[in-house]
Amino acid sequence: MVKLDITRLPGIVQELGPDMAGIFSRIYSWYIEPGHLVLPEAMKEWVREKYGDIETQQIVRVTNNLTSESTLFNSIRARRPVLTPRAKDVEDVQTLAEKGPFANPLEETPADTFGRIAGDHWVTASNIAKYDYLHAVIIARDPGLRITTEPQIADMVSVATRWCQDAHRADPRAIYPLLIWNFLWRAGASVVHTHAQILLTHRPYTAQVRIERVREDYLCHYGTEYYDDLFRAHAAIGLGFTYRGARVMAHLTPRKEHEVGIIAKLPHDLVPALAKVLECYQNIGVQSYNVAIYMPPIGEEDLYIVWLVNRGDLRTRTSDIGGMELYAGTPVVSSDPFRLMEHLTAVMLA
Repeated sequence: MVKLDITRLPGIVQELGPDMAGIFSRIYSWYIEPGHLVLPEAMKEWVREKYGDIETQQIVRVTNNLTSESTLFNSIRARRPVLTPRAKDVEDVQTLAEKGPFANPLEETPADTFGRIAGDHWVTASNIAKYDYLHAVIIARDPGLRITTEPQIADMVSVATRWCQDAHRADPRAIYPLLIWNFLWRAGASVVHTHAQILLTHRPYTAQVRIERVREDYLCHYGTEYYDDLFRAHAAIGLGFTYRGARVMAHLTPRKEHEVGIIAKLPHDLVPALAKVLECYQNIGVQSYNVAIYMPPIGEEDLYIVWLVNRGDLRTRTSDIGGMELYAGTPVVSSDPFRLMEHLTAVMLA
């Protein structure tokens, strides 16, 4: 059996039936081009020892024709040597998590004017340095770093939902929620103790506006829900499956390494899938990650969309975001979504 990888994408799509191929091609386009280089004699031995045979490299670019998201894939980048780190000692992370104000949030963090939301595993605090005017921190009661169990994830979502309801009562204009979980400093967290951010605003954020326009235009042109067809396109080429009511995708245009998307109709449907993806992340050595949960506006019924992405080695001095991400809008990644799907199915469908 031929092992699938991103360089085989054209052949995989070609084998789809005409209807599914049409859906896939209306959403995605791609190219595969060889990149060539000539090594000086003095470099050849060192380069081949570190990288292997790289004089010709296969570059794959996949573009979402609707959202303009695009990603460049080159597996060679995963072979780059990492210099001796000067970052924080990873062995001391757990010790750091057990210290600081989040270890005693009821006494050492502020509350919102409408109070705190407390769950079995999480409690809220008003963020001192707010992203937006209604912004709370959801702090894990457990000082352990890895939060991956269903009860823990379910309680985080429940606390976030209840906080949004109280925040909405405080300001009825605010109806657009967003949950962000930055895990450790590579992902942007300034405190090691596990915590997430919940925001509610009267004006949706840019990414939410953009995707809602895509959904409206897609429904108008094709008569179907964009996220339904996005999942069907992934599933058709072996990058999507359903897990206990949620649809899970190894994203074909990832923002960075190992990006996973989850689509759910109800909040309790996303919980088991999110817990399992975090377990998978731990299994494959992901040390730091971002999670975003797009929730329906207050008082409306709609899909819950979750995105997770790996943010890299805690000890590395190299950055996972550079000029291509900031100004070209096209991430360059080394992880292959087909390899990621192998790991996800091993954990979730075993």
